[in-house]
Amino acid sequence: MENYQHVAVVLLSFGVLAVAAGQIGRFFARFKLPLISGFLFAGILVGPFVLGLISQASLKELLFVDEVSLAFIAFAAGSEIYLEELRSRLRSIAWVTVGNAIAIPVCGGVALFLLSGMIPFMREMPVNGRIAASLLAGTILLARSPSSVIAIVNELRAKGSFTQTALGVTMVTDVVVIVIFAVSVEIADALFTSLALNYVFLILVLSELFASLVFGIILGKLLQFVLSLSAGQYIKSALILLLGYGVFALSTFVRHYSHANLPFEFLLEPLLIAMIGGFFVTNYSKHRPEFLHILAQMAPIIYIIFFTLTGASLALDILVGSLFIALILFAVRLFGIFAGSFAGGMAAGDDVAHSRLSWMAYVTQAGVGLGLAKEVAVEFPGWGDEFATLIIAVIVLSQIIGPPFFKWAIHRVGEAHTRAPRSEFDGMRDVIIFGLEGQALALGQQLRAHHWQVQIACLDAEYLPTTVDTTPAINAVPDLSLPSLRHLGLEQADAVVLMLSDDENYRVCELLYEHFGVETVVVRLQDRAYFDRFYELGALIVEPGTAIVSLLEQFVRSPTAASLLLGMDDTQSMVDIEVYDPNLEGIALRDLRLPLDTLVLSVNRDGQTIISHGYTQLKVGDKVTLVGSQQSLEDVALRFGML
Repeated sequence: MENYQHVAVVLLSFGVLAVAAGQIGRFFARFKLPLISGFLFAGILVGPFVLGLISQASLKELLFVDEVSLAFIAFAAGSEIYLEELRSRLRSIAWVTVGNAIAIPVCGGVALFLLSGMIPFMREMPVNGRIAASLLAGTILLARSPSSVIAIVNELRAKGSFTQTALGVTMVTDVVVIVIFAVSVEIADALFTSLALNYVFLILVLSELFASLVFGIILGKLLQFVLSLSAGQYIKSALILLLGYGVFALSTFVRHYSHANLPFEFLLEPLLIAMIGGFFVTNYSKHRPEFLHILAQMAPIIYIIFFTLTGASLALDILVGSLFIALILFAVRLFGIFAGSFAGGMAAGDDVAHSRLSWMAYVTQAGVGLGLAKEVAVEFPGWGDEFATLIIAVIVLSQIIGPPFFKWAIHRVGEAHTRAPRSEFDGMRDVIIFGLEGQALALGQQLRAHHWQVQIACLDAEYLPTTVDTTPAINAVPDLSLPSLRHLGLEQADAVVLMLSDDENYRVCELLYEHFGVETVVVRLQDRAYFDRFYELGALIVEPGTAIVSLLEQFVRSPTAASLLLGMDDTQSMVDIEVYDPNLEGIALRDLRLPLDTLVLSVNRDGQTIISHGYTQLKVGDKVTLVGSQQSLEDVALRFGML
């Protein structure tokens, strides 16, 4: 009973430390460093070599947490291999993967073997032992970081053959590395136990791989069953993690049982089993969307726990002593990546310029590599911790250097589609409405009444004639190309409203995102299938059907606020006013001396709404939401530098 209480205390203490690690990771992100670097640093800080908040004994008690995290990482790796998305670039993906799978393990393994005399934990090893450790190191150096690559692709909205090949190679490589690692562990174990490498050994290895494949498919079926349950997400998440831990428990049981009752050890590779399970659910079940959603929801917590625990496990004395070796291995790994990627690209017939740059896409390392390093520490307790520390140092270097390299390469090949810088305010609030219809005309007239410069753009040359002075200006455009949009003067637009078809709206929205600094883009949506695509471009989306329901709800719950929002009260208006006047920097709201009929509702700064009060200090670029009479709001806009 006391032992369970002690483990519970250790878990609770580690949970508190993991929360702190999450904050440290976000602090590192402010300096454009990977989150995992912050998690690893936090783990080092609380580990036995610095503050000692986590002892060596506690690390052993938390081993099952490591195993649950490793299973999750393998699930995530398997889920990234979606065959439908890889078919168009299969030839390039296959050749580049083969090139890397040969060049990196050979270069890394040979380098470590030659350097073994300079590495403390390898000096006393026999030649067989040095070969085994070098084999494992070369294999782990092949691993990638799908999460880092996907994050960069999403950040840059990268599209094209270079990006597609980079994504495919990264994901397929994590499958290949786990398979190679399973074989490497078998060979390493045979070298340490002096087991003959003959046809019997080959049959044993193939049998173990086949058994891992079978158990992986069974696991996939179990995951499919869990996802089919009519239970909440938290219950399904817990069951998925429990299945992951069960894979490691099964592997340990089989190994110990075979060691005690058979003339050989039968090793199941838990990471391979879990990865196959994730792959099965992703490609051969209808539960892929839910599975990906659950993994995405769990990922931040799991990564904080895993990387913090990994940092705490680092043997700093070994790390400091092996830093020079880690730098050499990192440089050798870069050479292997370049050689393998270039050779594979040439064999696949890819563009020479792309092949020269492709190595930059494959530098990042994270989850799978760390997981394999930690597994070596578990499989070979005599020297595994020191080995893992050395390899993790290389992984950290790769994770810090890799993302900037990949970003630069995507920009270099012209496949980045990042957001254009925001245009400067010219003193006049301009809005362009795409689509000529009654609602567009009515909207234009209302905005003109609030002193907006309104322009309506339409594709049809036969537009309605302007018969009254209050009708907004109407311009016909021949198409929705970039030159046509430039002709409308979108560089000076403060807002754009899209009221065309969804396809046309999305075409304009993409051009606005990439080429114009329009801050506010409002889209009238017709088909909800487009919702996520517009949302990713930062557009404000109005669905007519759901908007009416929400509006009716607001009238029931808060009729006064709803009437104000719709402008039904002729004496009151609500508006967002941006602070442009640098003289207002640092001025508190209470010192503005606003008109008595004006009320500040909120202040939005850097995309975040902050709770405002009289002592809230303004900054240039803040968006202040106010309610008041039209005349008072115009006076405030003038004071803020907008008129």
